[in-house]
Amino acid sequence: MYVTTTFNIEGHEIVEYRGLVRGIVVRAPTIAQGILGGLKSVVGGNIGAFTQMCEQARQQAFQQMVEHAVELGANAIVGVRYDASEVRDSATEVLCYGTAVVVRPTERAVSATVQAQRSF
Repeated sequence: MYVTTTFNIEGHEIVEYRGLVRGIVVRAPTIAQGILGGLKSVVGGNIGAFTQMCEQARQQAFQQMVEHAVELGANAIVGVRYDASEVRDSATEVLCYGTAVVVRPTERAVSATVQAQRSF
């Protein structure tokens, strides 16, 4: 599965659009993360417990998006973006979305691959 923030994939052409795909996760810190984050916010600096929580939410949202694209029969996702918002005081929504497409190598890319294989 090709996944990119751009709207094209070098050496490939989009042959079919399958639609918008997304993954959404709403996360709240665990009790331990809340305590550690609260203490760290008093003294300042990077709040590693919250960073870890946010990274996990991004990874889960990304994986859901990829699974959604597979369900639609896509082999690539273009124009990928993330968005996040606070749902309530201690819960954050993370959305990962893009456009599911079917791509195939361009003839020029196929020719280059064949030539490279012949040179070995």
